Amino acid sequence: MTEVTTETNTRGRRRFRGRAERSRRVARHHWRRDVVELAALFTAVAVADTIAKTVVKGPRGPFMLIASAVALVATAVFHTWWARRQIHAPPGPPPRTAVPLAPPTSALTEENTETRPLEMPTTLWRMRTTVRDEPGSLAALCAALAALRVDILSLQTHPLAQGTVDEFLLRAPQDLATAELTRAVAAAGGSGTWTERADAHDLVDAPTRILGLATRTALDAAELPLALRQLLGRCTIRSVPAKSRARAAQNAPVEGRLDNCVMRLQDGEGGEIVVERPYLPFTPTEFARARALVELDARLGPRIPRAQDVLTLPEGNAITVRRADLADVEAAKAMHDRCSPDTLRLRYHGPVGDADKYLNHLLSPRYGRTLAVQTASGRLVALGHLLWDGDETEVALLVEDDWQRRGIGAELLDRLVAMAVEAGCESVYAVTRAANTGMVAAMRGLGLPLDYQIEEGTLVITARLDAGATPPRAEAAEHSGAESSGAVSSPLPSAVRPAHRDPGHR
Repeated sequence: MTEVTTETNTRGRRRFRGRAERSRRVARHHWRRDVVELAALFTAVAVADTIAKTVVKGPRGPFMLIASAVALVATAVFHTWWARRQIHAPPGPPPRTAVPLAPPTSALTEENTETRPLEMPTTLWRMRTTVRDEPGSLAALCAALAALRVDILSLQTHPLAQGTVDEFLLRAPQDLATAELTRAVAAAGGSGTWTERADAHDLVDAPTRILGLATRTALDAAELPLALRQLLGRCTIRSVPAKSRARAAQNAPVEGRLDNCVMRLQDGEGGEIVVERPYLPFTPTEFARARALVELDARLGPRIPRAQDVLTLPEGNAITVRRADLADVEAAKAMHDRCSPDTLRLRYHGPVGDADKYLNHLLSPRYGRTLAVQTASGRLVALGHLLWDGDETEVALLVEDDWQRRGIGAELLDRLVAMAVEAGCESVYAVTRAANTGMVAAMRGLGLPLDYQIEEGTLVITARLDAGATPPRAEAAEHSGAESSGAVSSPLPSAVRPAHRDPGHR
């Protein structure tokens, strides 16, 4: 009982001290306010006395009385405002309210689910437009897109000398027409608007995508044209060798040149890479990114992945499929010497004596990818080329006479088409003679839609590709349990069986 009483007394003393402290504060507060009120009163009395004397002695008494009344009213208003300002204390904390608990999961019945609004089907778009470089221009553009219920997923800005190019990734309602979107952007101040359908790959942010392209370029020199195409969109890329460039474009600076829709970059071998995009001018930002990729490729020098597959032919011979480059030029020339003139004529469509002149171009990773087939003794017996021809892709095969009709050509063609699909190519074409039944049979064996064009004995076979699909013959081989490895791997045809893995393929 004594402890309870002591605690109660302590609390009482604390409350008394608190009240006393508040009383002193209020007293100080009232003292300051009283002083201000007295000063205002004395001022008002002095002004009234002065005005009264002036009214009595002056010729215009009524006017002076009216002025005195106005002054007194103004003084009263000011006094009232000052008093309220001093009396009002700062607002206290908001009152605590009970937070309603979330309904249990069992309360979410089918009836509640049916009342929720269904998600509207949407479409991804890439849009690029030019706006004035002034405050509020981007805000007006975003407001116009919001009015159409368009969601901005990402935004990149490309500064220009006059204006700014804004590149958007948009999620728009599926029923929104492109013309309506373009009109809304133009009304908001956008000019030169360009739109294109996007896909899930465009959801990756620009720095991550550029780093991925740089990694691919660092691992394989043949990836540079593909990386530039993915970086810049639909464009035509041509490689000009060093000798012809020295004769035709000596005025091009080392760091490259940008001319509206044409970009010229110097590669690591002294040649020139020409990139053209007629439908959309390049920006300085795109030019800087492309030049950085080309400089990275030039610093790293020639390189290809060293992965390889060891396969077994039906008669039991073991062959190795690997990537080839300029280091295989002499071995390829030796294979030319073992090939018959008819085989070389079917492959190169020209004088047989000029076959060796094409090897430096064909085996250079600047112009495409090459697969080589060699025997267990190291002899080169076949070559398969995937060549970047502007915005098109060519496939070509050469198999030594003694190794033909063993499934090697079909195996190389399968792998080349798989590479083209991986690179996002829409089609591949082969140029041969109508009498080359082996090449025609290999193209037909892909199981893809084919187009044939024959002109003066030259046959052009074009296979249309689906970037997300595998050729039917290769897909069937995958289900049969075929094995693959590395950058040169692809599903194997039934005529070629995998053998043991080369332990040194890394």
